[in-house]
Amino acid sequence: MSSHYLKNIDFEAPLALKELVSCQPGQVVSRTLAQNKAVSITLFAFDKGEEISSHRSEGDAMVVLFDGNAEITIGDNTFTVGEGQTIVMPAGIPHALKAVTPFKMLLTVVFKTE
Repeated sequence: MSSHYLKNIDFEAPLALKELVSCQPGQVVSRTLAQNKAVSITLFAFDKGEEISSHRSEGDAMVVLFDGNAEITIGDNTFTVGEGQTIVMPAGIPHALKAVTPFKMLLTVVFKTE
C-alpha cells in the first residue's frame, strides 16, 4: 500500500501544474490529484464554450485559473474570472462554470469532516 495521499502527479520534481492537463476540442478534461472525505483536488482544462452546469457541493470549492477566462455563477451572481485569479464557491450554494476562452484551473474542495 502506498504511503502517498496524492496521485497522478510526480513527486520530488518541479512541475508546471497547468501543463498536466490540456485543452481538447469540445471537451472538459480533468485529472484528479486527491480525493477523500476531507478534500478533493482536481486539475481541469475547458475548451471554449464548454461548461459544468449548476450544481451544489457539500464542501467549499476554491478555483484558481492558470490561464484563459471563465464565467462562474455562484447563486444569483456571475463573475468573469481570469488568469491568476481565484474565487471561492461556498458549500451548499448552486454554482456553474463556463469557458469564455479555453482555460485551465485547479479546483480544491474542502469538506467538513466532523
